Amino acid sequence: MSANHLLSHAIDLDNQDVLKAYRNLFVIKDPSLIYLDGNSLGRLPVKTIAHMNTTIQEQWGERLIRSWNEGWYQQSMRLGKKIAQIIGAHPEEVIVSDSTSVNLYKIAYGALKMMEGRSEIVSDDMNFPSDLYVLQGLIKQFGNRHTLRLHKSADGISADMTELVRIIKRKTALVSLSHVAFKSSYMYDMERVTELAHMQGALILWDLSHSVGAVPISLRKANADLAVGSTYKYLNGGPGSPAFLFVRKDLQEKMENPIQGWFGEKSPFEFNLHYRQSGGIRKFLTGTPPVVSISGLEPSLDMVLDAGIGAIREKSMAQSDYLITLADEWLFKQGFRLGSPEFSEKRGSHISIKHAEAYRICRALIDPEVGERVVIPDFREPNNIRLGITPLYTTFQEIYLAMEKLRLIMEEKIYERYPRTRDKVT
Repeated sequence: MSANHLLSHAIDLDNQDVLKAYRNLFVIKDPSLIYLDGNSLGRLPVKTIAHMNTTIQEQWGERLIRSWNEGWYQQSMRLGKKIAQIIGAHPEEVIVSDSTSVNLYKIAYGALKMMEGRSEIVSDDMNFPSDLYVLQGLIKQFGNRHTLRLHKSADGISADMTELVRIIKRKTALVSLSHVAFKSSYMYDMERVTELAHMQGALILWDLSHSVGAVPISLRKANADLAVGSTYKYLNGGPGSPAFLFVRKDLQEKMENPIQGWFGEKSPFEFNLHYRQSGGIRKFLTGTPPVVSISGLEPSLDMVLDAGIGAIREKSMAQSDYLITLADEWLFKQGFRLGSPEFSEKRGSHISIKHAEAYRICRALIDPEVGERVVIPDFREPNNIRLGITPLYTTFQEIYLAMEKLRLIMEEKIYERYPRTRDKVT
């Protein structure tokens, strides 16, 4: 297929795109910069600027402490209800709180406490390392009475369901997995895996960080027990924006929050000296919520709800298929191989391509002196280039131009100009 045909196809797809108007709702100062790192940090929505100005200038600057009774106190619950619509949960099952790791710690602790007598935790070697660190720390905290069993992916891309069945046993207390793997973009069948865990009497905890806002999720339909997720990727909440947690309603009173902060207390402004646990999902709050950061999340949540996760997913699959078509045409003969599942229904909204020189290739992509455009992907050890597709603002033409720059870098061996020394943040 000729380059002109591939480009004209991209232009046609952009013209037909039912979501194309949403791109104008994001801050894009430099149209020549191609941003394919939205699965690490989403772009800034235009409405967030005015929204944050209102939070800072009016609510903080003018209303001061009165703003707690004018919306701040209920903010964690109110935005949790909006996220609940995106992840297929009941409104009273989701709350915005803390970071993903802290939330995972709180509900994994509660799960292990509740499942006392069972001695194993199951995860996989594709899980985000921070999740595994939290689980390892909990094992120590529980007196090394648990063993962490990792399903090892044979290809580093996908999971073997037969192997997962084998390692989830009657002694398994908790299964903790990323719904979409952060490197490969492999997406678990949530309903099937949840059923596997429940067949053995185990609880399941899903990390939705690389799926929320990009793929349809129905925690209710899957009968999932617990979940956590990031809001600064496809939900565009801003760097380090607060995460969320989900606890199925029937489990909320059975589980214990190990961090007894005052916002999880039954009546925090009574300042009782003895902790009385709040009821429902509020019990999983800890200290004072980061009001300004939480506020910055709302405009993007409204945008995702307005666009509809079905339309977002449809465009994501079309764009990732198009990207792989270009990689097949130009890159796989240059030493690249696909690091994501081949079929779109098996993956999330980013594509990983592997190459021995992946780090230096990323350096060349980012370099404004190479080609006509800057392309921002991200690199993941040891040899992964992740290309994050965010359908609300990524265009088909951007994908074409990014892949064209990759082809130039490979054909002219431009990556050889760069040192192999790694930056601190990749």
